[in-house]
Amino acid sequence: MFPDIAYLDWISGRPEAATHDLGSSDLRRAVPDANGVVPPRIADLPEPPERADVETLVADAYDVEPENVLVTAGATHANFLALAAAIEGEEVNDESDERDPRVLVEEPGYEPLVATPEGLGATIDRFRRPDEDGYALDPNRIAAAVTDDVRCVVVTNRHNPSGNRTDRGTIAEASRVAADRGAHLLVDEVYAPFGEADDASAFGGPTAVGLPNTVVTNSLTKFLGFGGIRVGWLVADSRFVERARSVMHHVPAISEPSVALARRALSSDTELAEESRARVAANRGLLATFVAERDDLSGAVCPGCTYGFFAHESADGDEVSEAAWEEDVLIVPGRFFDDSDRFRLSLGHETETVEEGLAIFGTVLDRL
Repeated sequence: MFPDIAYLDWISGRPEAATHDLGSSDLRRAVPDANGVVPPRIADLPEPPERADVETLVADAYDVEPENVLVTAGATHANFLALAAAIEGEEVNDESDERDPRVLVEEPGYEPLVATPEGLGATIDRFRRPDEDGYALDPNRIAAAVTDDVRCVVVTNRHNPSGNRTDRGTIAEASRVAADRGAHLLVDEVYAPFGEADDASAFGGPTAVGLPNTVVTNSLTKFLGFGGIRVGWLVADSRFVERARSVMHHVPAISEPSVALARRALSSDTELAEESRARVAANRGLLATFVAERDDLSGAVCPGCTYGFFAHESADGDEVSEAAWEEDVLIVPGRFFDDSDRFRLSLGHETETVEEGLAIFGTVLDRL
């Protein structure tokens, strides 16, 4: 039923095997030693308030009620639950609408956001975010592609793989377009906090939380850098959250130790966010300089973003990735994001580490 996800098959084990990881986009922090379970940075944080559960901490960050939050085992789990709830629709036993469900997904885009709804039985349609427009989200393109059969429209903000960040006004218009057709808008916001914050919280990027018929997903992985904890969430109206919760009964996956670690991280989110934004600023500068100094590369480095989608003048994405891998440098080929001519370059690790990796990657490109 569920198709293979080629990107996840390909990336498995590679970040750990690479000497220089320029493929992983999360702002990765130090991991526990072989016999430990607590990330070193969390071990130094104060204990959270006793009554501060994860739902409440996330709700406070977005200025919503806890009933609007469902805590999940990471953003992938949150996206699965959101898509399943949207495809299922309001009434599980309502047989009045016999049309096959459809899901409309941005292109280029992140492969799992196509494969998951397909595995859930939906027909997939696509709308373009063209490179000639800077991969901008255009609600008019959604309006031209959405039909009455569409149950969910799926976008990322920041866009994965380009890094384009959409303002709330544009997302609100996309939400209206989806709502007019009776569809939900799913906004994966794992990269939205990259760059300058709209507010003081850890998740202060432009958010779609609170817009009609809109579901937002996020996690502790990309911006705060605690991927090993495997805690994420979705935020939506309370009725949608309850539908997603009913789906979650079939795929429960959150451990109590993960919840405890998430409570500690979220209780110090402002402090952790400051550290993440400092790394984003430094690494974005490295990326922008590297791309600007190379005549053989094309592609934009978006403000405040540590990753981008680039093309080489004489090699496609697989050729660039394979040549880099021969030097133990991890680069992600663009075929996993609907464009085989390009590759995604991501500077998520500590600045000194990625600077060394860029120097080696530069010699790889010189030989192509």
